[in-house]
Amino acid sequence: MFNLAVLLEDSARRLPGNDAIVLGAERQSYAELDARANQVANMLTARGVQPGDKVALSCPNVPEFVYAYYGILKAGAVVVPLNIQLRSSEIAYHLDDSDASVYVCYEGTDELPMGEFGHEGFVAAPGCRDMVLITDDKRTRAPYAGVDTLSQAVAGAPSTFDTIPRNPDDTAVILYSSGTTDRPKGAELTHANMVMNAHAANRLFDNRSDRHDTHLVSLPLFHSFGQTINMNAGLSVGATLVLLPRFDAVTALRTFEDEGITFFAGMPTSYWGLLNVLDDTVDIDRIAGTLRKAVSGGTALPVEMLSRFKERFGVQILEGYGLSETSPLAIFADPGREPRPGSIGIPVWGIEARLIDHEWNTVSAVGEVGEIALRGHNVMKGYYNRAAATAEVMRDGWVRTGDLARRDVDGFYYIVDRATDMIVRGGFNVYPREIEEVLLAHPAVSLAAVIGVPDSLYGEEIKAFVVRERETAATEDDLIAWCRALMPSYKYPRDIEFATALPMTASGKILKRELATRAELATTGGGITVSGS
Repeated sequence: MFNLAVLLEDSARRLPGNDAIVLGAERQSYAELDARANQVANMLTARGVQPGDKVALSCPNVPEFVYAYYGILKAGAVVVPLNIQLRSSEIAYHLDDSDASVYVCYEGTDELPMGEFGHEGFVAAPGCRDMVLITDDKRTRAPYAGVDTLSQAVAGAPSTFDTIPRNPDDTAVILYSSGTTDRPKGAELTHANMVMNAHAANRLFDNRSDRHDTHLVSLPLFHSFGQTINMNAGLSVGATLVLLPRFDAVTALRTFEDEGITFFAGMPTSYWGLLNVLDDTVDIDRIAGTLRKAVSGGTALPVEMLSRFKERFGVQILEGYGLSETSPLAIFADPGREPRPGSIGIPVWGIEARLIDHEWNTVSAVGEVGEIALRGHNVMKGYYNRAAATAEVMRDGWVRTGDLARRDVDGFYYIVDRATDMIVRGGFNVYPREIEEVLLAHPAVSLAAVIGVPDSLYGEEIKAFVVRERETAATEDDLIAWCRALMPSYKYPRDIEFATALPMTASGKILKRELATRAELATTGGGITVSGS
């Protein structure tokens, strides 16, 4: 049998009594988790789900996500995890675009009424025939006509199930892009993609069944990073996943201490948050005594943050790179070699990488900037029902990523920026990441994001949004002078706006397009300033 669900089933056979997932006081063993996934599989097949059917899932980091995910796979269906921040019309779009036949949705909270948005989206997607609502209190009646709660739907369902075999190249998961430049597209990832990527992660991070790891899972499981690095890789070796539905730095540090966390994967903003709340109440020695691996991905990690984390926690963050279209693990720091500050590392086992120009020609000169292209067991089948979009980014097994990088003489890659984020000021190419690195080296800067804004003289001008370190009072002139002293004249920012927070996605990426919109509105009289969001 070849099915991604075997990663859970194998651990459930070997380690049935071990803790698989933890949420607060709730703990589920591997046997319990597998049994609940079997109930979901039985429920779906009883409702007519066939192998290859699509089942959409909107759920935060709670146990139901994990057993719904594997239950869908066991039934031979395709999991379509959706961003929990989507609104009604966006949910309807994703259900229609993926051809989802069933929609499993968490009820949410007063602040984020996912169930309400989900039901409105479900009603507006006539091709999706069935909806199931996940509720916190396990009640048996949903507030929507024709919708069962998950507790009601699985009531009486057997806790055993014969997992339906799939072919290695059958689609297991459809992961949607964020849609920053176009309507979101669904990357089709196969059972082989996902299984191989989980094993590549275990090989890279030295995850083993004979050494028990405890993961703090704050990365959203609907995102490829948390899904592969924490859930699939972790459960395949019998690790315990301590779920954090929403990242909060204070809660995260307390959980590090209470649960003896050995493995943490986060976005750069997660590490920034941890460093920003450290005080005398945190037992850093205790955390450092158990933490084995710290991993960062999703976007480039500022060099300053790398050194600060190692100094405070005694652990070197392993920085890497990937995207939904590559399952996601693709390039990572080699744990067996001395890390190079600012580098995302080298291609992981089984993956090839090269730099290309716009015409797919290889950029071979050391230090020259090109777009990263990848080939290997991790590359998607293509975008679901989008042959033209697939052809734009795939050729001969290679996928182009849209990310610009350079490579040193030893083959280590260094992210320069997103091709779409590059600023062209007076004919010169300016990469925001480079300016952000300089700003973050200033002792008064806690977080920074740089964008290009329209300018009548230079085409684009450079604007920075800065969150100050606590109890500092650097001015705009101070920071501009700092950058000007360290950078060529065409690179330093001419405009700096201070903020108490920067807008971020659910996975922790800074929303530069929102900053650009706010900058535009402020320029045209909208009067919006960034004071926290």
